[in-house]
Amino acid sequence: MNVQITSRKFRAKESLKSDIKARLETLEKYNADILDANVILSYTHLKDSIKMVEVNLNVPGKVFTAKEEDDEYSKALTKVISKLERQLKKLKSKRISKTR
Repeated sequence: MNVQITSRKFRAKESLKSDIKARLETLEKYNADILDANVILSYTHLKDSIKMVEVNLNVPGKVFTAKEEDDEYSKALTKVISKLERQLKKLKSKRISKTR
């Protein structure tokens, strides 16, 4: 899987990038055909510093998108990964039911 990380308005640390790559690799157990993942990190400077994580997964024939906001990148990333897991499980169950 090819992972591309884009950080808007700041420079992401290597520890954050490696954490993102490690968590995205866990999605391969649900679908081994994931071509690439585009991760967009951004934040706002209002009263509270709100951090946003958006992930676009490209699977042959489909594009899965998940977006979450939280006060920490790790919390938002956890929520995004769980959303993508649900989407990949649903795709797998649809493919299995079609072949039967």
